[in-house]
Amino acid sequence: MLRVFILIAFMVSSLIKTTAQENDKIIIKDSIAENEIYLSALKPSKAAFYSAILPGLGHAYNKKYWKIPVVYAALGASTYYYIYNNNQYHEYRDAFKLHKLGEGDTSQYPTLTLDVLQRAQKYHKKDRDLSLLIGTGIYVLQIVWASVDAHLEFHNTDSNLSFSPILFHEPIGSKTAFAASVTYTF
Repeated sequence: MLRVFILIAFMVSSLIKTTAQENDKIIIKDSIAENEIYLSALKPSKAAFYSAILPGLGHAYNKKYWKIPVVYAALGASTYYYIYNNNQYHEYRDAFKLHKLGEGDTSQYPTLTLDVLQRAQKYHKKDRDLSLLIGTGIYVLQIVWASVDAHLEFHNTDSNLSFSPILFHEPIGSKTAFAASVTYTF
C-alpha cells in the first residue's frame, strides 16, 4: 500500500510541475538587441540601393555628406575626359575621311599625313573607352563605398583593440625589419 501511495504522490507532483512549467515564461535579455545600431540590419543594402539610384545618395543616407562632392568630382572628371576624347576622336576621324577622299577643307590639318590622323584616332578612341571604363568603375566603387561605410557602423571600434607598426632589429643578418602588431587588452 505504501508503494501505491508513493507512486500516486509522485504522479501528482509531476503533473503539478508540468503545469507550473507551462505557465512560467523565461525571459532572456540580449544585450545586443537593446542597442539601436543593431536594429537596422538593412542599412547597408539600403545605402547601396540609394547609391545605385543616384550617386552619392547612399552617403547622404549614411550621414557622411562630405563624401558626396568626392563622388561627383570623380564622376565629373571621367565624364569630362570621355566627352573630350570623343570629340577629338570624331574630329580626327572626319579629318581623316576628308583627307583620304581629297575633299572638303583640309586647312585645319594641312601637314598631317593619313598615318598621323589614323594614329590620333586610335589614341583618342582608346582614351575615350578608358574614360568610360573608369567612370563605370567609379560608379560601382561609390556603391560599394556606401555599403561598406554602412557595414562599418556595426563593428566595435573599442580602444582595447589596437594596431601598430613595429621596427625591430634582426639578430641574424643585422637588418632592421618592419612588422605589424595587433594588441587586445582586457
